[in-house]
Amino acid sequence: MYKKLIASLFLTIILAACGQGANLETNEDLATDIEKAQTEPTSDHVIPDEQTEGRRKEQGDSKSTENLAELQVHYIDVGQADATLFQYGNHNILFDAGDWRGNEVVNYLHSQGVSKLDLVIGSHPDADHIGQLADVINTYEVTEVWLSGNESTSSTFQRVLEAIVSSGANYHEPRAGEEFNIGPLNLKVLHPQSITGKPNEESISVLFTYGDVKFLFTGDADRDAEKQMMTVGFDVNADILQLGHHGSSTSSDPSFISAVSPEIAIYSAGVDNKYGHPHREVISYITNAGIDLYGTDVNGTIIVTTDGKEYAVKTERDGTVTSKNSSSNISSENTSNSNEASKSNEEANSSCIDINTASYEELQQIIHISSERAQDLIDLRPFHSVKDLKRINGIGDGRIKDIEAQGMACVS
Repeated sequence: MYKKLIASLFLTIILAACGQGANLETNEDLATDIEKAQTEPTSDHVIPDEQTEGRRKEQGDSKSTENLAELQVHYIDVGQADATLFQYGNHNILFDAGDWRGNEVVNYLHSQGVSKLDLVIGSHPDADHIGQLADVINTYEVTEVWLSGNESTSSTFQRVLEAIVSSGANYHEPRAGEEFNIGPLNLKVLHPQSITGKPNEESISVLFTYGDVKFLFTGDADRDAEKQMMTVGFDVNADILQLGHHGSSTSSDPSFISAVSPEIAIYSAGVDNKYGHPHREVISYITNAGIDLYGTDVNGTIIVTTDGKEYAVKTERDGTVTSKNSSSNISSENTSNSNEASKSNEEANSSCIDINTASYEELQQIIHISSERAQDLIDLRPFHSVKDLKRINGIGDGRIKDIEAQGMACVS
């Protein structure tokens, strides 16, 4: 029944969009004037002029920076979730929409004077990325919505689909290599090339370019996805990188960070979150590479302002991200080795659900693993044994015995 409902909703979306979904250029004239409410962040970090000049000369694209309106990129503090607002001229874009248990996103958009959104992107269907998306679509006029195409059984995801249909917004599932312009902002899709039912790994990843300044967002894409972006030959270089998966060690492969070569890295995570995000090894690698690091758990809402040539970072709160902010000691090497071993084991034993590599949907076949616990499990990876599932809230010795008796869960 649910599958039929999903198919019906997507058919309605496709009929409503009817060929308009991939062409944002035609909708630029519909953007309304925005009168922004000004915020007063307390901390100010400005990139030195000499660094900006060097970057501008290397790119050799000074014409693209002439007469650009100010762009503000708001990394909204939504706790253990993600939401980022782009504002420039008459344009507004939202990348992800917070956790389903909150209402921070609509409130923040209201505080910034938003009345219309040109584009809303849900990087993947997890409830900490599309949690308030239905509320956003129901509250504001939205021209177009992008989703990856991967589905979820959650009521949060169903509400998003229903909101898209009822709003009449255009709908699109972007794929790697597509490129769009919304006013002077260029969006290049780097991932996914296709979908296979792996929501996190196949997160929509976009490189935003404004004049000479580039912002990269990868949702919860993992290390394999990061490597794939590089393997296919995409230029992933960016000035500001949002760290994948809230700063988890399942993302931010050192080779990827090196290729991006950001001057600023920003992550979104909740204070004292149970996942230990951001993980210590990620913090260490970023800081040792000389990259300035900001996090919403430490700095609150973070706003990057640029004219396409220079940029400045303002934070709601002062603070420095250190390894003391994290409770994780999982090593990147162990994570990588575990993933490789898990893949080999999956091929050898197809009846086993490897909790370190299984998809969101596959995990829910394990007894006591609900949709919420499946997401917790993914965020807490890797596990060293099935008994290690006790790290998940609500899983105790009794439920571990049930899981072991079922004989479906395994760890390579």
